[in-house]
Amino acid sequence: MVSSQREVDLADVFVLLADSLSAGRDVVDTMDILVQASTEFTAATDAGILLADSGGVLHIVASSNERTSEVEEAQLGHDQGPCLDCFASGEPVEISNLSEVSGRWPQFVAIALSRGFDAVHSFPLCLRGHTFGSMNLFSSVREPFSDQDAALALAFAQVATISLVQYQIIHNQGTANGQLQQALKSRILIEQAKGVLAQRHGAPIDAAFSLLRTYARTSSSKLHDIADDVVHHGLSF
Repeated sequence: MVSSQREVDLADVFVLLADSLSAGRDVVDTMDILVQASTEFTAATDAGILLADSGGVLHIVASSNERTSEVEEAQLGHDQGPCLDCFASGEPVEISNLSEVSGRWPQFVAIALSRGFDAVHSFPLCLRGHTFGSMNLFSSVREPFSDQDAALALAFAQVATISLVQYQIIHNQGTANGQLQQALKSRILIEQAKGVLAQRHGAPIDAAFSLLRTYARTSSSKLHDIADDVVHHGLSF
């Protein structure tokens, strides 16, 4: 019964990913579904997504929590880390013990370890030889992904990428860049809403994000729209 329910839940996730953009949602919603699914159905505890702009510069568009954002920002700030290597090569990068690669990415490894991460598994968001970004899955357990987890994470990434391309966000460079800029603006607004909710409820930022995400999902709304209502229109929940 448990296995059957897992299969049903997985099918629901793939439907959400495939339909997220056509249903009127945006890049941020699709990437949020991706990070949640990756941490729910694989051994990863946290996840982050980077997407490239038209100049090939990577930007954070989604993360499962604050510590993940900090580690992703460290990758971009120091220009080193598995997610960047994954994006450059278009191939998965698996680091089952970060301590063993401190010479390869010293600044990244130091901050990742300080945040409680011991392993990182990166998967490309790519289609037909073109890589649009990468997904980082973090774990506090020093061991490789199982074949099943690796295959599932790659499938999530592929379906999310197909949904983006289907919506013609990435076929047209101008549109792609515009969509990414909108995603970055949405991310800023979501961060503001998280702060408002955290202060209002006296809760940690991660708990505030969970409230925001849950409200958006249950009301079938975009994260951006709910964040805007919280910040600018006093929405309370």
